[in-house]
Amino acid sequence: MKPIIEVEGIAKRYSLGTGGASYQTLRDALAGMAKAPFGRGRARKGAGGETLWALKDVNFKVQPGEAIGVIGHNGAGKSTLLKVLSRITEPTAGSIKLYGRVVSLLEVGTGFHPELTGRENIYLNGAILGMRRSEINQKFDEIVAFSEIEKFLDTPVKHYSSGMYTRLAFAVAAHLEPEILVVDEVLAVGDAAFQRKCMNKMRDVGQQGRTVIFVSHNMPAIVRLCPRAIMLEGGRVIEDGPAHHVTGVYLGTTGKMFSERVWEQQAAAPGDETVRLRAVRLKDAAGQPLGLVDIRQPLVVEIEYDVLRPGKRLSAGFICNNDEGVCAFSSAEVEAETIYGQDINFTGRRVARCTIPGNLLAEGTFTVSAAVYAILDGPHIHAQESDIVGFRVYDPAEGDSARGIYTGPVAGVVRPRLAWESVPVLEGAVSR
Repeated sequence: MKPIIEVEGIAKRYSLGTGGASYQTLRDALAGMAKAPFGRGRARKGAGGETLWALKDVNFKVQPGEAIGVIGHNGAGKSTLLKVLSRITEPTAGSIKLYGRVVSLLEVGTGFHPELTGRENIYLNGAILGMRRSEINQKFDEIVAFSEIEKFLDTPVKHYSSGMYTRLAFAVAAHLEPEILVVDEVLAVGDAAFQRKCMNKMRDVGQQGRTVIFVSHNMPAIVRLCPRAIMLEGGRVIEDGPAHHVTGVYLGTTGKMFSERVWEQQAAAPGDETVRLRAVRLKDAAGQPLGLVDIRQPLVVEIEYDVLRPGKRLSAGFICNNDEGVCAFSSAEVEAETIYGQDINFTGRRVARCTIPGNLLAEGTFTVSAAVYAILDGPHIHAQESDIVGFRVYDPAEGDSARGIYTGPVAGVVRPRLAWESVPVLEGAVSR
């Protein structure tokens, strides 16, 4: 399949110390548009001699219908990349090939003229995209309904709040049926309900076979919306792959996602003369190593240890902490039949397994600390090790986890999917 976007060796250099552009009237803007074809390609000299490379040798391809997240810390080059993709600024080097109409929502008010009304800006944006008036008319009511600013439709947008600007700008960008939709972090301006509405709309756009490029600092939103992500650092692409992996790199948690720890030499393993740990593993239900966990998926914690001396009734247990060091929960063998059913004369290798059910932990990174102890005489810990293995929980976009259709941030270390009931209460009836 032919890519819809091809980025080859893109670089962008800025001269520091140059002055910013002054505010333009509509008359100035239209005059500038008329002159633009004749001024294209002319270089401007900056006032300062220092330069900044916002992008360096950026390469990637995007297939039609892909939804790609672009992440990175402030100053990594994300916004510059989107401006280059949107043809707002030209690259210093390299080339970009776009095989489709691009609609961009990069900053509040981008593409709108403040002196025109909301209604006029809808038609202006459509005309800029090459749409006929009849096409815009077909989408007009949908745009207005989505933006929820019908009362202010004939008011100049310079009087809009940032939230109103964003509502209308996103509504126009998403409903004019571009082949490529480019969206920056601007959605953070809206309230939670509007953000959810926009996320659902972008998901719909992707499912319709159109391409979405989405920049955000909200990693759960990136993972839910985008199967693939690109991470920039210092203007370069340092990661390009599955969103779950790339966001883990961004959060600095990839090194914690090791699903197995084995001590080959018994003498070097944690423990004492009675018990020594042999291995701690994280597995899926089929017994395969697992470090990246779908929030709905069960996870098996396996603790393997050597019993060196008989005479103890032993229990294995673990503590699960999130990446802020907060204990999500702990668990251990405490059932009487397990403890009293042991052969206290046993020596050799034993394996204890515990299943963490799906829809329990929230999104995030967790580490497991394991221990084996004698439960009836103290208890006395014979072997323990902190943060031995780790895993990352992600929530996909199917809507059948405890998150449901909600797309915003969810508080809590755990997120169990609990049963709810909601029924109407008839007038005069007593609720139970």
